[in-house]
Amino acid sequence: MKSIQQLRTAARPLVLALGAAGVAALIAGCSDATGKAAEAQAQAQAQAGPPVSAAAVVEKQVAETQEFSGRLEAIDRVEIRPRVSGFITSVNFKPGAEVKKGDVLFVIDQRPYQAEYDRAEAAAKSARAKAELAKIELNRAEKLLADKAVAQREYDERAAGLKELDATARAAQAQADAAKLNLTYTRVTSPIDGRVSKAEITLGNLVDASAVLTSVVSLDRIYASFDGDEGTYLRVSSQAHAGQAVQVRVGLANEEGFPHEGKLEFVDNQLDTRTGSVRMRATFENKDRGMAPGLFARVQIGGGSAKPALLISDRAVGTDQSRKFVFVVGKDSKAEYREVTLGPVVDGLRVVRTGLKPGEKIVVNGLQRVRPGAPITAQTVPMVASTATPAKDGAKLAMAESK
Repeated sequence: MKSIQQLRTAARPLVLALGAAGVAALIAGCSDATGKAAEAQAQAQAQAGPPVSAAAVVEKQVAETQEFSGRLEAIDRVEIRPRVSGFITSVNFKPGAEVKKGDVLFVIDQRPYQAEYDRAEAAAKSARAKAELAKIELNRAEKLLADKAVAQREYDERAAGLKELDATARAAQAQADAAKLNLTYTRVTSPIDGRVSKAEITLGNLVDASAVLTSVVSLDRIYASFDGDEGTYLRVSSQAHAGQAVQVRVGLANEEGFPHEGKLEFVDNQLDTRTGSVRMRATFENKDRGMAPGLFARVQIGGGSAKPALLISDRAVGTDQSRKFVFVVGKDSKAEYREVTLGPVVDGLRVVRTGLKPGEKIVVNGLQRVRPGAPITAQTVPMVASTATPAKDGAKLAMAESK
């Protein structure tokens, strides 16, 4: 009994050692299996290529538009200047107020001009009275000449005297009219309907014809001036010169889209050779007074009738120096480098003029991980505008890629 117990005691370390060795071997085997599986998965991913999002090229009828930056300009702008000199005795408007044609804005001291008018009018009346008397005497001399009671020479002298007095009367009347005109010029009025600026010269100051008192700009209609490119000029100039309406839309800095619609009113007769642009101008109604001269404007010119076009997202476009390109998903799931020619943006998608065919799929997400001719793992997502919210599957794929 004692010997059996000693045997067990002696065998216990051996059993423990064998058990530890088995556990270690089992752990090592599991680690080797896990490592091989990870390596195989990595190799499979490397062969399949990086995960990307791909979308089919959109084909639909679109009316292309061009967008430019411009400025609003008043159709009529008048600098108000005095036509006579004198001291300002009255300012009859509030800065920034709307005025009507004929409203009195300033009054210049009228007293010296009133006195001059009175003097000139009196001189004109005196000259007219002398001319009338000479006419009466000429009529009397004509009767006497018929009775041979006066010499022909005396009659001729009276006739010449009447003509001289009549001319003197007309000159005096002209001086009176000029004095009256200067008197009316002491009341400085607005020549147009519009909005007046502030008074540049205030009450009590002496002014002359060189001074600018204020300015008035028209409001009911307004211009939007901008510089168009050569392509736009070639497209719309023939329409504009033929009198056909070219639709133009405008959006202000605080507005979405282009809510104001007008018509192209002017296309310059030549391009600027330094910039390759041409000056254009459109006219817009401004009944609500929301547009003011000098404001920045986003200008959109319509493209006429709708035509079939291919559309893609701007996110799919890469830049190679001066060239634009996309990656097309090939039949063997390899990325194909494709140079493209781009057009304007329509409803958030970019028009592609050359380089793509309808139905082709292009990479729209994960572009930085794609190499020409390399395999890729493409998941199909809808083609959405660059500013739009991606589809859920596209978002999930993007999250997976970031991980």
